[in-house]
Amino acid sequence: MVGLGACNLTGVTLIVLLLPRSLEGCGQIRISPPIVHLGDPVLASCTISPNCSKLDRQPKILWRLQDEPNQPGDRQHHLPDGSQESIITLPHLNYTQAFLFCLVPWNNSFQVLDQAELRAGYPPASPSNLSCLMYLTTYSLVCQWEPGPETHLPTSFILKSFRSRAGCQYQGGTILDCMPKKRHSNCSIPRKHLLLYQNMVIWVQAENMLGSSESPKLCIDPMDVVKLEPPMLQALDIGHDIVSHQPGCLWLSWKPWKPSEFMEQECELRYQPQLEGANWTLVSHLPSSTDRFELCSLHQAPVYTLQLRCIRSSLPGLWSSWSPGLQLRPTIKAPTIRLDTWWQKKQLDPETVRMQLFWKPTPLQKDSGQIQGYLLSWSCPHGQGRIMHLCNTTELSCTFHLPSEAQNVTLVAYNSAGTSSPTLVVFLEHEGPAVTSLHAMAQDLGSIWVDWEAPSLLPQGYLIEWGPDSHKYSNNSWRIEPSGNTTGILLEDNIDPFQLYRITVAPLYPGTVGPPVNVYTYSGEKALPHAPELYLKHVGRTWAQLEWVPETPWLGMIPLTNYTIFWADARDHSFSVTLNISFHGFVLDHLKPASLYHVYLMATSRAGSTNSTGLTVMTMALDSSDVNIFLGILCFVLLPITCATAWFCCRHSRKTFFWPNVPDPAHSSLSTWVPTIMTEETFQLPSFWGSSVPSITKITELEEDKKPTHWDPSESSGTGSLPAMVQAYVLQGDPREISNQFQPPSGTNDQVLYGQVLGSPTSPGVVGYLRCDSTQPLLGGPTPSPKSYENIWFHSRPQETFIPQPPSQEDDCVFGPPFDFPLFQGLQVHGVEEQGGF
Repeated sequence: MVGLGACNLTGVTLIVLLLPRSLEGCGQIRISPPIVHLGDPVLASCTISPNCSKLDRQPKILWRLQDEPNQPGDRQHHLPDGSQESIITLPHLNYTQAFLFCLVPWNNSFQVLDQAELRAGYPPASPSNLSCLMYLTTYSLVCQWEPGPETHLPTSFILKSFRSRAGCQYQGGTILDCMPKKRHSNCSIPRKHLLLYQNMVIWVQAENMLGSSESPKLCIDPMDVVKLEPPMLQALDIGHDIVSHQPGCLWLSWKPWKPSEFMEQECELRYQPQLEGANWTLVSHLPSSTDRFELCSLHQAPVYTLQLRCIRSSLPGLWSSWSPGLQLRPTIKAPTIRLDTWWQKKQLDPETVRMQLFWKPTPLQKDSGQIQGYLLSWSCPHGQGRIMHLCNTTELSCTFHLPSEAQNVTLVAYNSAGTSSPTLVVFLEHEGPAVTSLHAMAQDLGSIWVDWEAPSLLPQGYLIEWGPDSHKYSNNSWRIEPSGNTTGILLEDNIDPFQLYRITVAPLYPGTVGPPVNVYTYSGEKALPHAPELYLKHVGRTWAQLEWVPETPWLGMIPLTNYTIFWADARDHSFSVTLNISFHGFVLDHLKPASLYHVYLMATSRAGSTNSTGLTVMTMALDSSDVNIFLGILCFVLLPITCATAWFCCRHSRKTFFWPNVPDPAHSSLSTWVPTIMTEETFQLPSFWGSSVPSITKITELEEDKKPTHWDPSESSGTGSLPAMVQAYVLQGDPREISNQFQPPSGTNDQVLYGQVLGSPTSPGVVGYLRCDSTQPLLGGPTPSPKSYENIWFHSRPQETFIPQPPSQEDDCVFGPPFDFPLFQGLQVHGVEEQGGF
């Protein structure tokens, strides 16, 4: 019914809008502006004609940008002519090319009424690096430039120019603009538009829908920028007689490009040996043409590459391009080298010997000549001077068979120019003393240091041979140290990391070779490929016994320094222990019952550490008997602790509950301790002490029936009766004076004279005191001590006549008249007139 059709024509996407006939011309989109800077806002409006009868009178207009969801406009309103208009503002257009659609609801879908293309990009930047060249082949001026960053918009470039005079200060005749091809940054101005030997001004103008820019102007004379075509370079064929007398030379010839033969030119030649890291060598100020050019003193390289370029010599211009490379091989000379040799001999049978010969070329000059091969020969003594060729090789070794009587062979290096001086190799038995204290140690992964002590007979030099620990001597490397005073050398050639090498050192004596001495070492230490495997020997509830078998030592093995055991529980709590290398087992303790542990063993050496494969250990679970034993031990330990804690916390309250807190007279003073006053009466006995005795402050009377009694001192004598029970503690006026006057006669300081005044109204003639020498509170007598379950000071007694009883002989107490006790000399009793007197 309706839809959008798209096709791609030459890279441009074209969207075709298909509308029902009834909706054609109903909607129209206007955009202001249609091309903006990338990221700028876009304002668009869609107007629906009132003549569209198939639409609602007030259709809801929607918008869609490219493939984004539909959205309503900013506002929709009626126009005076009855049409509906919706306006939308796109705040940021981030597409370089997009389509905006205007839609309305149609048959449970949406119908596109109109569409508009939006473009966004940047204005063109100024072109840069404008340059021009005058080519004589095409007689045209070719200019090129850099267009600048991408604009995302169709941008046109135009090469503009005009003729000028007076140093490009004034404009002369104009030149036709040059339009480059699409996506090209160069343009050619034909010869017919040029005026040679006259200045012209050239620049590039760039323009698109958002603006235009220009490059800086270039003022040139077309003939000042002429670029010649490269000359033709070729090799010159020289006779063999000349080549043999001048090795290391090349012969060349060249001609200029034919259209430029009338110009004066100078040229440059450059050459480079085809060797890694070689640089170009430049030869300047050469003529524009020559029939023969000799280039000598070249290094012995297989091939040389040569190139030539030219420029106008008397006028301004540019260098031509380099000519195509010409590859030539220089003439060579016979090798001028010294061949150092080393050999191994093995007797196959009584008549045949297998020889293995090694050699190395040592240049005698800076240019020693190219070596194309080596020739090894033997002169048969019984063959009338016949020469037998044993080897013709490019290698540095050869294996061959010789008769047992053969004592020497001849070795030469050769090339097309000749051979080197022959080297006579004499096969002699080892004679002379050998080196001593041979020692080798790796310096790093690619070198080994070898040192020794010189033999007793100083040799002419030393031969050092090294290679992997193998019986294949052809893989070995070797060198000759020409000085007999040398006692150490650093081997750096053909050393691979972490390999065991066999190193041989032999002294060189005149006409013979001394006995060789061998030593083995590793070229760089490395850790073991793997640590010993862990095994579980026994496992318990809280422990696991592990063991492992150490690696069997081998030749060159790096000794281990220690083992480390790592283990972790299911919660990733990790533990480790480091053990001496002498350990082959270990017991993991303090583990949790019924728990899973992962264990690893790490072996460490000077070269590093290596881990073993992991071992998983599951400890045993606790059974019911273990749980009962554990709970019993726990109760046995906690019960005494609980009891001791309770006793310590409650000792003070327990003492107060079962026994009153009575001061200890052995650690106190009667003059500073006053008991609680229960019933108080004052007595006056002025006739019982003198003026020197301090007055009594107070006296307390306690009766059994707790009824107040009266005692008249005027009606009583000195031996009058006292109340039924009187217990008084006397506090003198000055406690210090009392303390000084009444000290106990005993020699100890922990006893105090302590007493009770006793009397009864029913027995007035009986008055006395009870005194005991005791360090404990005196609570005996008429007021017995309370029982262990009584928390009182005194308890009531039934009314009865009190008859004092003398103390028994078992007690340490004395009963006597009141004034025999020195403390009572200062006793004053008041308010007991009805009770009698002392």
